[in-house]
Amino acid sequence: MTAVSNLQLKTSPWQTIVLLTLSLWLGASLILDWVIMPSLYVSGMMTQAGFTSAGYLIFWNFNRIELVAAAVVLTGVLALNKTAFVSNSWRRGAVILSGMMLAVALTNAYFLTPQMCATGVQLNLFEAVEVPSTMNNLHVAYWLLEAIKLAIGGTLLGWCFRQQA
Repeated sequence: MTAVSNLQLKTSPWQTIVLLTLSLWLGASLILDWVIMPSLYVSGMMTQAGFTSAGYLIFWNFNRIELVAAAVVLTGVLALNKTAFVSNSWRRGAVILSGMMLAVALTNAYFLTPQMCATGVQLNLFEAVEVPSTMNNLHVAYWLLEAIKLAIGGTLLGWCFRQQA
């Protein structure tokens, strides 16, 4: 007597990987942007001479983690496109959105963070520490990219969750 099982996998492991990576990445971004950096700013660390070095160290590490997360998300979306687990309408949009998230991570890692560090470094120990005016433009660019990243990541997370359900 043989029994035939009709049990099939309903989700791909790549969907779980993309969901988990996006959730951790966006959660870490929110903690960094809304908890860590404001607390450093309120505590007065931004007016101290070592703030640029500390900020660069924090963002250098976080940017590298973001690059890995963006690569995992893009890889997962591309792998999902080769399976039958996702709908055709999802495929092109998800690849574009995950590519945009990688572009944001690359811009943060290789343009904004080094530029902010170079702008904020104190080269003369005898001058008072003040925030350069160009730093405000860089902060606006950073917050704009963060808003774009969170909006795109939230959209992609919603799409992945709906595909899994």
